[in-house]
This record gives sequence, structure tokens and C-alpha cells, in this order.
Amino acid sequence: MLVLLLCALIGYSLGGSTGLLIGMAVGFLLRGLARAAALRGLQTVQSSFLETTFAVMGAVCKADGVVTHDEIRVTEQIFARLGLSPELRERAKEAFRRGKAPEFDLDGAVDEFGRAARGATALHQLFLQIQLSAVAADGEVHPAERELLVRVARRLGLGELDIARLEALLRAAASGAAAPGASGPPPRQQLDDAYAALGVQPEASESEIKSAYRKLMRDNHPDVLTAKGLPEHMRAMAEERAREINVAYDLIKKARQFS
Repeated sequence: MLVLLLCALIGYSLGGSTGLLIGMAVGFLLRGLARAAALRGLQTVQSSFLETTFAVMGAVCKADGVVTHDEIRVTEQIFARLGLSPELRERAKEAFRRGKAPEFDLDGAVDEFGRAARGATALHQLFLQIQLSAVAADGEVHPAERELLVRVARRLGLGELDIARLEALLRAAASGAAAPGASGPPPRQQLDDAYAALGVQPEASESEIKSAYRKLMRDNHPDVLTAKGLPEHMRAMAEERAREINVAYDLIKKARQFS
């Protein structure tokens, strides 16, 4: 609207009523071009997210020398949860195979994704969480796998602390979901993981905890991530991340006894 108004004013100042009409026409054209460019950019991020997710997953799963049956099982489960069409499933499988290959350019693939989704920190974190979910499928994250995840995180402008917080979120969500009706405060480790997942210290005030939780939920809302380039068929992963954040927050609320 601002571009349209400016073009109209400039046109009027230069050519009166005729200039106004010309200025408005130019404004509509510029606005249409801007929208088309934004749509192309969004489509680029969506395509890059799918391809890079599974290519990097193949590389990370192979980092310890072998792709385990559990890792393959979880990757197949991710395919199923995403409801990928046969064509997209084949693209994802091909990307996973490409990532496992010795000649795969991991840094180049991550850098390309980072450029396409520049500034979308929450999207980068979701990308890393999907990787972590796959490699943790066999019950542990091998040091070589973790080292590669940290390398990927750094190329996206994140770091080891972000990986640690994502690990804590997964542990907190798993332990919180394991005993949904349990009474009494959660064990110390569960609670420590919940605090780490929200990015707050155990001594944080109630208002600080609530503020951190609201920000995480706002930044990781599926609609927000979709607007930044998350493919619609991967929305389920964003919804799962939001549920995991809720589980971590509920663990803290239960222990601190606030509403």
C-alpha cells in the first residue's frame, strides 16, 4: 500500500491527474512484482527445506560409520508422518541416499539452505531438531553424529548450546509423555531438561519462565514457520515441536505449582 501511495503522489506531482493514473498503474505493477518475487522466494525455501532435510539426515546418520535399522525406521516414520506424495517420497529418499554418499558436499548443501532461509532462526532450529530425532532413534547420539550436528548448526548461525537445548527438549518431551498422569514433582533430570529446553535457569522467576515459553510458542507456531518457508507437508513436524515445548513447560509448571 505504501508503494502504491508513493507512486501515485509522485505521478500527481509530475503530471497532475494523468500523472496520478500513471503513478497508480506503476504502483500496482511494482506491488505485483514484489508479491511474485516473495512467492518465488518462499517456494525456493520450501524446496530447499525438503531436499536439505533428508540429504543432511543421510550424512548425519552415516557419520558414525553405519546407518542403523532404528535410524532407517525413524526416517521412514518421518516420511509417513509427513504424508508425502509418491513423487515427494522418492525425492526425499534420493536426497537421503545422496547424503550418505562419501562425495556429498554437506557444507555446500547447508550453506545453500541457510541462504534460502536467511534469518529464519526458528526454521533452522526445527531443521536441526528433525536431524536430532533421526540420529537419536537408536537411543544415543554418537559423538561423531553430534559433532556433525554442531558443524551444521554453526553454518546456520547457531551453535553447540542450541543442540544441547534441542536434546533437552526431546528428553523432556519423552519423559513428560511417558507418565502423563503421574503425581508429585518430576525427577530432577526431567526438570533440568525442561528448564534447558525453554532456555531459562532453574532459579528463573515465574514471569521469566512464562515469557520464555510464550516467545518459543510464538516463534515456533506452525503458521509462522509456514510463512517463513516450511513446506505445508512438513507442518506436522512444527506441530510436534510445539507439543514438545508445551510438555517441557507443563513439567516446570507442575514442579513450581503455578498456573
